[in-house]
Amino acid sequence: MLVWGIFIAFIIFFLILDLGVINRNPHEIKTKEAAFWTGVWVTVAIGFSGVIFWLFQEGLVENPTNLNPHQALIKYITGYFIELSLSIDNVFVIAVIFSSFAIPKKYQHEVLFWGILGAIVFRALMIFFGVALINKFDWIIYVFGVFLLFTAYRMLVHKEEDFDPKKSTIFKFLKRLFPVTYKMEGDKFFIRRMGIKAATPLFVALVVIELTDILFALDSIPAILAITSDPFIVFSSNILAIMGLRSMYFLISRMLDKFQYINYSLVIILAFVGIKMILSDVVEFHELLSLGVIAISLIGGIVFSLILSKNNPPKGEK
Repeated sequence: MLVWGIFIAFIIFFLILDLGVINRNPHEIKTKEAAFWTGVWVTVAIGFSGVIFWLFQEGLVENPTNLNPHQALIKYITGYFIELSLSIDNVFVIAVIFSSFAIPKKYQHEVLFWGILGAIVFRALMIFFGVALINKFDWIIYVFGVFLLFTAYRMLVHKEEDFDPKKSTIFKFLKRLFPVTYKMEGDKFFIRRMGIKAATPLFVALVVIELTDILFALDSIPAILAITSDPFIVFSSNILAIMGLRSMYFLISRMLDKFQYINYSLVIILAFVGIKMILSDVVEFHELLSLGVIAISLIGGIVFSLILSKNNPPKGEK
């Protein structure tokens, strides 16, 4: 429990440092700043793999799945890259939500900060129950596998441009709960108009992003549980991927048109993980194979996107 406490304290420290010091004054996150912090969080996450190796080598963390240090290291890295790659899909949806509610760029970081904070809590709960289910009911892994295959198919046929936050069930439900105004006053989530307290677009965007992330977590949590059911590896890799999502959003959102085919990478990754879960009792997939499939799929999607976008530039760039 001491290791868990230190890790959580580490995350809380960086969250406080982020909003309380580094981004105390709302401002637009430029590409250079986003690239720097994306690099920082990827470096921290990769560097944490050394901590994972050391913890399992010294027996400082519970090891319910009896992993040796090398297995723990590979499973952590594989899990991290699964979560990081699936987070790319979040970027597309977040960009649509901010655009739909006309959220000024200088306030987007604050919305994402609170969104990430909520995501950490909800994902921790989902990981806890997911691990408990797998440990208690062996057959649940087949359910997760089929669900991931369905998700891969849904992602293959679904188009991001079909998503309209203002027509979503979430937004309609919010309007029934309390008044919603389209006017903004700085970074306030609620304002008072004619004696009535109303939610601003900032709060609406936050709630829609939060609930949308829960839906994404329904895909990503089973995906990483296919790699390992060790709770600390699942939690740490997931949370460190989420912590880097904000800066990655500001870096990638400006280049969405250049990553038109990245979704196909995510389809391949989800399909592979789903098949791995279904065949878990028949075929043993080596950890390096899983990591290789994820890396090749992601790199392939990025390379094809860059090549094809150069040959077929978006409208207005010809």
